[in-house]
Amino acid sequence: MPEAERLMEEIVSRGNMMCAYSRVVTNKGAAGVDGMPVTALLDYLRREWERIKEELLAGVYAPQPVRKVEIPKPGGGIRMLGIPTVLDRLIQQAVHQVLSPCFDPEFSEHSYGFRPGRSAQQAVKAARSYVAEGRRWVVDLDLEKFFDHVNHDILMSRVKRKVKDRRVLRLIDGYLKAGMFEGGVATARSEGTPQGGPLSPLLSNILLDELDKELEERDHSFCRYADDCNIYVASRASGERVMASISAFLSGRLKLTVNRNKSAVDRPWNRTFLGYSMTFHLKPRLKVASKSVERVKAIIREACRRGRGQRLGTVIKGLSPKLRGWVNYFRYSEVKGLFEELDGWVRRKLRCILWRQWKRTYTRAKNLIRFGLPKETALRSAMNGRGPWWNAGAAHMHKAIGKPFFERLGLVSLMTQYHRLQVVS
Repeated sequence: MPEAERLMEEIVSRGNMMCAYSRVVTNKGAAGVDGMPVTALLDYLRREWERIKEELLAGVYAPQPVRKVEIPKPGGGIRMLGIPTVLDRLIQQAVHQVLSPCFDPEFSEHSYGFRPGRSAQQAVKAARSYVAEGRRWVVDLDLEKFFDHVNHDILMSRVKRKVKDRRVLRLIDGYLKAGMFEGGVATARSEGTPQGGPLSPLLSNILLDELDKELEERDHSFCRYADDCNIYVASRASGERVMASISAFLSGRLKLTVNRNKSAVDRPWNRTFLGYSMTFHLKPRLKVASKSVERVKAIIREACRRGRGQRLGTVIKGLSPKLRGWVNYFRYSEVKGLFEELDGWVRRKLRCILWRQWKRTYTRAKNLIRFGLPKETALRSAMNGRGPWWNAGAAHMHKAIGKPFFERLGLVSLMTQYHRLQVVS
């Protein structure tokens, strides 16, 4: 059998499967329709791997249905996930590790999503460079429910260009068509590649590489991260022409629809790309988009709401990893005043928790005195009749519960973390 037709042997090889197992265990994740957690996978493989391996080599392995999960999108709406069983996640990861080196080297330099050595921040910096060069209009393309509407026949025809092993093709086709399990019933799928499995990002890049090649053929300046694609042009008129022609290309060639409500031809500083925006200057600076700020504030509000009955240190311990991850993603922002503003807002939210927990006037006065306020000031502040949010921002709480207090409790300062990341970068 020619080497190109022996991909399955490479997929089930011990080294590849061990690497895939390590990745799946590290990623953890929820159980699929069989209820098996990641922690039970090793014992299951010890008992069943020889049978599963034989089925894969014979080309008769049948993937189990995926478990349907719906989660809210940050910008509104619902995102549908399909959670494979932990065994199918393992096999998908093994397939991904073998196929990725076959496809990735020929992917476009303008494609940044789910690729080794590439990131969303690189896409954002490339976008800024296009605007700095004078392309001060953006064609912001949003594909309508992309992962739900991928055409299986078109996708498989692109996969077949490089994959000649019929067993692997049959396996991928099985994953595309595996039923969606909801409410005790598995429904067959005729389109879409639901997010949730390790193979889905690679398949999306294989399909959308045709869009990349078309844009390169037309000599456009663009950045694509998964199904988020921004094309940078010199004028609104050019943008409108590009929007119309690329929408027609996507519809005719790939059977994909552009979401007219979310897509637009606009100034880059009026749009959000991967959580970032930019200033309107001739040499624009990256900044955190307002939607991203509202998103992190919603996370903080929820953490503080849940923490009203907890010790403040416990709330801060749960909140700090989220803050650290957020500022790490936005470390390339060049408008840094926002981080300081958010620091103050977070501390005010936490002071609000304390004021609520103290409840009674006597308790509030006693604690303000304990934190160093004169007795008269503490009594007057405790009896002001104002609400928790007003008091959390008032001078008496700022003086009593200042920044050093939160530092001792381990609260991450966004501004401090941002400066540290600049030094490292």
